[in-house]
Amino acid sequence: MRIAYLDCFSGMSGDMFLGALVDAGVSPQLLETTVHALNVGAELKISRVTRGGIAAVKVDVYAHGEKDLPREVYWQQRMEEKRAVEDHAHEHAHAHSHSQSHEHSHSHEHSHEHGHEPAEREHGHDHSHEHDHEHRHGRGLKEIRAIIQGAAISAGAKATAIRIFEALGATEAKIHATEVERVHFHEVGAVDAMVDIVCAAVGFEALGVDHLVCSALNVGGGTVECAHGTLPVPAPATLELLKDAPVYTSDIKKELVTPTGAAIVKTLAKRFAGFPAMRIEKAGYGAGTRDFAGHPNVVRLTIGEAQAELSEKVAQETITVLESNLDDLNPQVFGYVMDRLLQEGALDVFGVPVQMKKGRPGMLLTVLAKSEDADRFAAMVFAETTTLGVRRREEKRQTLARKWVAVGTEWGEVRIKVASMNGTVTNYAPEYEDCKKIADAHQVPLKQVMQEAMLKYASFRR
Repeated sequence: MRIAYLDCFSGMSGDMFLGALVDAGVSPQLLETTVHALNVGAELKISRVTRGGIAAVKVDVYAHGEKDLPREVYWQQRMEEKRAVEDHAHEHAHAHSHSQSHEHSHSHEHSHEHGHEPAEREHGHDHSHEHDHEHRHGRGLKEIRAIIQGAAISAGAKATAIRIFEALGATEAKIHATEVERVHFHEVGAVDAMVDIVCAAVGFEALGVDHLVCSALNVGGGTVECAHGTLPVPAPATLELLKDAPVYTSDIKKELVTPTGAAIVKTLAKRFAGFPAMRIEKAGYGAGTRDFAGHPNVVRLTIGEAQAELSEKVAQETITVLESNLDDLNPQVFGYVMDRLLQEGALDVFGVPVQMKKGRPGMLLTVLAKSEDADRFAAMVFAETTTLGVRRREEKRQTLARKWVAVGTEWGEVRIKVASMNGTVTNYAPEYEDCKKIADAHQVPLKQVMQEAMLKYASFRR
């Protein structure tokens, strides 16, 4: 099994991850093509630098001609610009104090030209009114999904990029006590963050690894300036995203893990552990913007083949099983409840016909959920059904390693879900929704689309 190990001894950010991908063999042209496909006024500059004596790849995002910056540098510059403008306005007003009417007129013009508050973003800035307006109000998750879905990239990369943004959205919603669809991405909604996330999804897919393992993350320390003021490091969004991940701090009092970097790790990493047993093929280093004395500010991505005796076997996790017997629920409502539970993120939902007391036919509703989601799904069952009770128990679940592979058919792209054990593929199947969409659009039998997708994947494996 081909695996990758992400070593975050100097933290993690989106641009550092892109640099590591390129240094590990991902084509720079692929990332540049991806940026152009987004059509959001951005471009990449890829160069070689050294950080603490280590050669690494630096990826800079230019949004509307402006280079991205670490956010505390950006906010420091904006505050200095604002103070300079205020000082200039004060001196100008004093020089013209002999004419009250002239002073009033000129002060009004000057304030209108320079009085905008800094736009909210994570790294860089742009001085145009249109771009400033975009960052001030942010993008909603619906708009971001539409941009990603409309880009000419693979279906698998689109799904991964959207999951990363949804992780950020859920975090923002929790921190600001609102609904995820009402969140307007302030700093993380900037163009450069979208570029980082989508390129990370495309580049990771191109890397062709089955499993990503991540080290403990050095989060840094001190405070950081951002749109909401001075925040402790790690920032609240980063801290929320890194729940259940091992973290630590060093003597570097800077923000080393950004929210974007944390969201990428949260979505792509299968587990957190020390360096795995593997036969090393190559390693790539991605550089951060800063160059710390005596500390290489890079993230390292090592690619190789897992040792057979220590390869991933069957993963095991604890889940919650919710059950309820229903004998007086409209069958149409039963189907609706099942669909809604799945849409809300249940691991699985199913119904089994049962014979209940007094000979009444009924249905046993079973919901499989992550333990942290159990209360939410139990509340949903109470709200949507006629049940008076929900049973709950914890069970162990074993799962095979799974990944998505996109294949092209004569009608369009279809995702194949591939399951494997110890690096050997044990099962694969086409995604039903992809096949159904093609069958409806092209008026061809569904089974024909599914068969074609299976044949294409079988040919791809050979």
